[in-house]
Amino acid sequence: MPKSKVRDVPEINAGSMADIAFLLLIFFIVATTMDVDSGISTKLPPMPENEQEPPPPLKERNVFQVLVNANNQILVEGEWSDISKLKDEAKEFINNNGKKDNLSENPEKAVISLQNDRGTSYDMYIQVQNELKRAYNELRNEASQDKFGRKFNDLPADQQREIQKMYPMKISEAEPKNIGGL
Repeated sequence: MPKSKVRDVPEINAGSMADIAFLLLIFFIVATTMDVDSGISTKLPPMPENEQEPPPPLKERNVFQVLVNANNQILVEGEWSDISKLKDEAKEFINNNGKKDNLSENPEKAVISLQNDRGTSYDMYIQVQNELKRAYNELRNEASQDKFGRKFNDLPADQQREIQKMYPMKISEAEPKNIGGL
């Protein structure tokens, strides 16, 4: 009987396997998108100290009340309103300068009080926030155009601070509660 030849199994070069794995890892890191939750940037007041004095009382006329119920209906100063009118109503209140007795004495004393129901939709909450901030932004733009001849965002920092002093954004947000049908 002839002697059988044992065939050698050819080796696989594994040297490049590490390179391939590394390239796949880089590909998946670069190609994967990460969802980043973004929220509303709001500056919160500092934590109250025990020895801190209570805030001074506000005159009723300097507080602009906005309530949003679970049905996403808006009650402004005790009357039903619509989101499309909110910005103009807020601007009129803030920029009253004591002309009407039922509106703010001046922009520096004006405070917007916002309260939502726990059932208010997030979309409505954002819309109301946007409209109130838009009212302040438009007033600041108008004041900067009158005083400096340029838009608020185009002003240098010191002039922006001057306009912000004229129209300080005072939006007080109360903790949500069950307002119901108002």
